[in-house]
Amino acid sequence: MERKLLAYEEKNTWIDRLCGVTKLIFFLCWSVTSMMTYDTRVLIIMLVLSLVIFKISRTRWDQVGSVFKFILFFLIINIIAIYLFSPAEGVKIYGTETILCGSGRYALRAEQLFYEANIILKYFTVVPSIFIFIVTTNPSEFAASMNRVGISYNAGYAVAIALRYIPDIQADFRKIRNAQMARGIEMSRKGKLVDRIKSTTAIIFPLVFSSMGRIDTISTAMELRSFGKNKKRTWYMARPLKRNDYLVIAFSVLFMIIALVVTYADGSRFYNPFI
Repeated sequence: MERKLLAYEEKNTWIDRLCGVTKLIFFLCWSVTSMMTYDTRVLIIMLVLSLVIFKISRTRWDQVGSVFKFILFFLIINIIAIYLFSPAEGVKIYGTETILCGSGRYALRAEQLFYEANIILKYFTVVPSIFIFIVTTNPSEFAASMNRVGISYNAGYAVAIALRYIPDIQADFRKIRNAQMARGIEMSRKGKLVDRIKSTTAIIFPLVFSSMGRIDTISTAMELRSFGKNKKRTWYMARPLKRNDYLVIAFSVLFMIIALVVTYADGSRFYNPFI
């Protein structure tokens, strides 16, 4: 059975049973907190909670593994770029300089390592919540949730369609890849990395054309049904808020407030252990 990345799959956990509005509010509060704070204590707590919730959600590695590896690769590039272009950024932020080894511009400083460690923590607090939100929320319910919090239903429906067709795009990719391999083009792990990258890149164009055809079909069908004519619409997948929803929403808002109060208690969003 082919694995599906970032595809919704109902597992009947208590997270799945939460209303889409609840999960959207939690995700927004969680993301805002992570973006605003550089307090290491807050980030560590958020990381632990993210991993616990990720485990409870029963999200399988084959649903998110490839995407996680790509994000990890991007994170490594980002960390290296920060060090190359601003190797003393931590010194500017924390106001002290503790050289661990080396000298000159690229001397290894404790402040810089601490600053970049916080950036890594920020990534790892948000990424699990993104995965959980996508794989535990029905796309149609997600669209209804976005509309319920004040976002135009046109925008919500566009996002829902994008999420719904992620598995279809993956299926098209596999079909094109298998066709290429049937013609003798090596795209498995047995081939050289450079050759595999070139072969995979060649798939992009037919995949784009296939996706464009699907977009045209969907837009024509929606236009024939007068989609967007009215200012409001009803939702088949909309669900009312229940007790657990109110508890999660209260926790999300309260946690965000407490985390930001702790972060800015000393007037700065950077926790400074070097004072």
